[in-house]
Amino acid sequence: MKNTIKVSILLFLMIQISACVTIRQGNVGVKRTVGRIDQKILEPGAKLYNPFTTRVIKLPIRTENIEVALELPSKEGLNVRAEISILYHIQKEKATSIIGEIGMNYERIVILPVFRASAADVTAEYMAKDMHTGNRFEIESAIKDQMLKIIGERGFIIEAVLMKSIQLPQGLYKAIEEKLEAEQDAQRMEFVLLKEKQEAARRIIEAEGIRDANKIISEGLTPQIIQYKSIEAYRELSKSNNAKVIIGGGQQPMLLEP
Repeated sequence: MKNTIKVSILLFLMIQISACVTIRQGNVGVKRTVGRIDQKILEPGAKLYNPFTTRVIKLPIRTENIEVALELPSKEGLNVRAEISILYHIQKEKATSIIGEIGMNYERIVILPVFRASAADVTAEYMAKDMHTGNRFEIESAIKDQMLKIIGERGFIIEAVLMKSIQLPQGLYKAIEEKLEAEQDAQRMEFVLLKEKQEAARRIIEAEGIRDANKIISEGLTPQIIQYKSIEAYRELSKSNNAKVIIGGGQQPMLLEP
């Protein structure tokens, strides 16, 4: 009798332990009882349930990351190899409908097919080189918006589509590099020509200034002024302690040192 009681207590404890589930932060729980989905969402924490008739399905509602490698078509008909990350999360309010209508394989069933179709539709409107330049953000935003139009109402929030790496066809890489080099050479040449023009303009202004100065000086040198300046020169020389011999007719003096 005592053994029977012990066995019964042990079975009861085992049932109680198995009937408790812990839902961690960033997740919610959905009850499936005899094949039917309970519309009440289980919040994080310890929850009790009947293990014989009910199953608790844990569903993450935090941000998830899917990394995809695929070939994307371009406007000119080329295939561009790309590695892309899809950041998304599930709306908590839609957890029960997602489990009931799609199941736990929602990434494979819904998100990835919609992403591939949306990405192909968007990139087909752009040249291959656009995926490698400043248009990348525009392409990412367009893919994200198109995905939201299709699966947003079903409870999937696409936070971002990130094109991490793009591998263009080898010939296109070379063409882009040559174009960039040509643009850099043209910019350098423009800088050199601009510098030469500025230097030429500076020389013209300098020459014009010298010409105008000489013109002003020549116009102001009258015979009377020249004679006056000569007299001043004689006066300054006469103040010198050194012996000097000055020969001149009052116009252009000659200075001789003994």
